[in-house]
Amino acid sequence: MILEQFDKNKKAIINASDVLERKENFPSIGVSCFSLKLVESVVSLFPETKVIAEISNANGKVPVYELHYKGYTIAFFMSRVGASACVASYEDIVAYGLETLILFGTCGVLDKEIEDCSVIVPTSAIRDEGTSYHYYPSSDEISVNENYVDVFEKVLEEHKYSHTKGKVWTTDACYRETREKMKKRKDDGCVCVDMECSAMSAASKFLEKEFFQFFYATDNLDTAVWDSRSLGNDVLLDEKQKIALLALELAVKLYQKKED
Repeated sequence: MILEQFDKNKKAIINASDVLERKENFPSIGVSCFSLKLVESVVSLFPETKVIAEISNANGKVPVYELHYKGYTIAFFMSRVGASACVASYEDIVAYGLETLILFGTCGVLDKEIEDCSVIVPTSAIRDEGTSYHYYPSSDEISVNENYVDVFEKVLEEHKYSHTKGKVWTTDACYRETREKMKKRKDDGCVCVDMECSAMSAASKFLEKEFFQFFYATDNLDTAVWDSRSLGNDVLLDEKQKIALLALELAVKLYQKKED
């Protein structure tokens, strides 16, 4: 008999709060991405940035920065790639005191008409990974970005960015994205594929925290031969840095919204 993976009990045998202490005056809003190169690039723009915490596991330590942008204090850090690792880091950052997370990163496109490095805002995610089922009852899909899409769209409009909205296919097996699976997910309405979105949305609902995620398009799966486009961390780094600033702009808008 297969054990139901979801248990609504909030208390586990080991919890992030058991090994990490809540930090006084920890920023309530944070921004995160998956690229170390991009994190280092953004941090270099703000010389007063300092390390206020760290996320640690057997792979090493990840610094959490306190970044000041337009008069607001934002937690900024690198998320680990893959649903399980990303959610574990998220639990840690919530234990420190984070209330709202804005997460952005790469995705593969399932529609060749979506331009390289353009912005994609997911509206729901197909749950083709294992982590989300421990945080949310079983279902094929999960809603994403139930709040703040309108706020982010205003940010995009202000900075003259077009964008695509649609469903994302979240899978934890990046080397098993076969041609038939890709076609099936495209028929299901997916415009892109990633490795974390459905799990992070499930975790945010379980933890009762605010979460917003968007992507910038990189590799193209909608071709006869896979096209890596700007997938490399060093490729179009200046453009990706501008996209990171969109996330910081959204953080400022959310702070202002909470002040109203």
